[in-house]
Amino acid sequence: MAHHASAALPQVTTLVLNLDNGPENHSHRTQFLKRLITLAVERRLTVRLAYYPPYHSKYNPVERCFGGLEQHWNGALLDDVNTVLRFAESMTWKGKHPVVKLVTAIYATGIRVTQTAMKKLETQIKRLPHLEKWFVDISPPMLELDI
Repeated sequence: MAHHASAALPQVTTLVLNLDNGPENHSHRTQFLKRLITLAVERRLTVRLAYYPPYHSKYNPVERCFGGLEQHWNGALLDDVNTVLRFAESMTWKGKHPVVKLVTAIYATGIRVTQTAMKKLETQIKRLPHLEKWFVDISPPMLELDI
C-alpha cells in the first residue's frame, strides 16, 4: 500500500500510526522499528508512532471495528477459513464493508537486531521527552543537496 500511496499522494510527508503498544509493535521492538525505518527512508516519509495507553482500547478505532465484527459473528461457529472470510467480508462498520485478504505468508520469528545495529537505527528515531514509550518519530536522513 505504501508504494501506491506515495505515488498517488506525493504531498504526504508524514504517516501517523495509532498503535496499541502490544508485544508485536511496542516502541522498543527492534524488528518492528527496523522495518518502519526502512519504510521511512525508502519513501522519504516521517513515520509518527502514537501509542494508546494500556486498557484504552475503546479509543482505538480498530478495536471498535473488531467489536462490531464480534457482534456480526454473533456466536456463529467459525470452523474454517472460508467461513471466517465470508463473515468478515459481509460485515459493515460505519456503513462500509472491510477489504478482506487472506495472508498466507510465513513470517520468521526469533530474528533480532544486534545492539550495535540498533544504535545506528536509533539515530533515525526521536522519542518525545518524558513520553518516550508513547510517541516516536522516525524520520529519513536529510538529503544532501548538490548546489
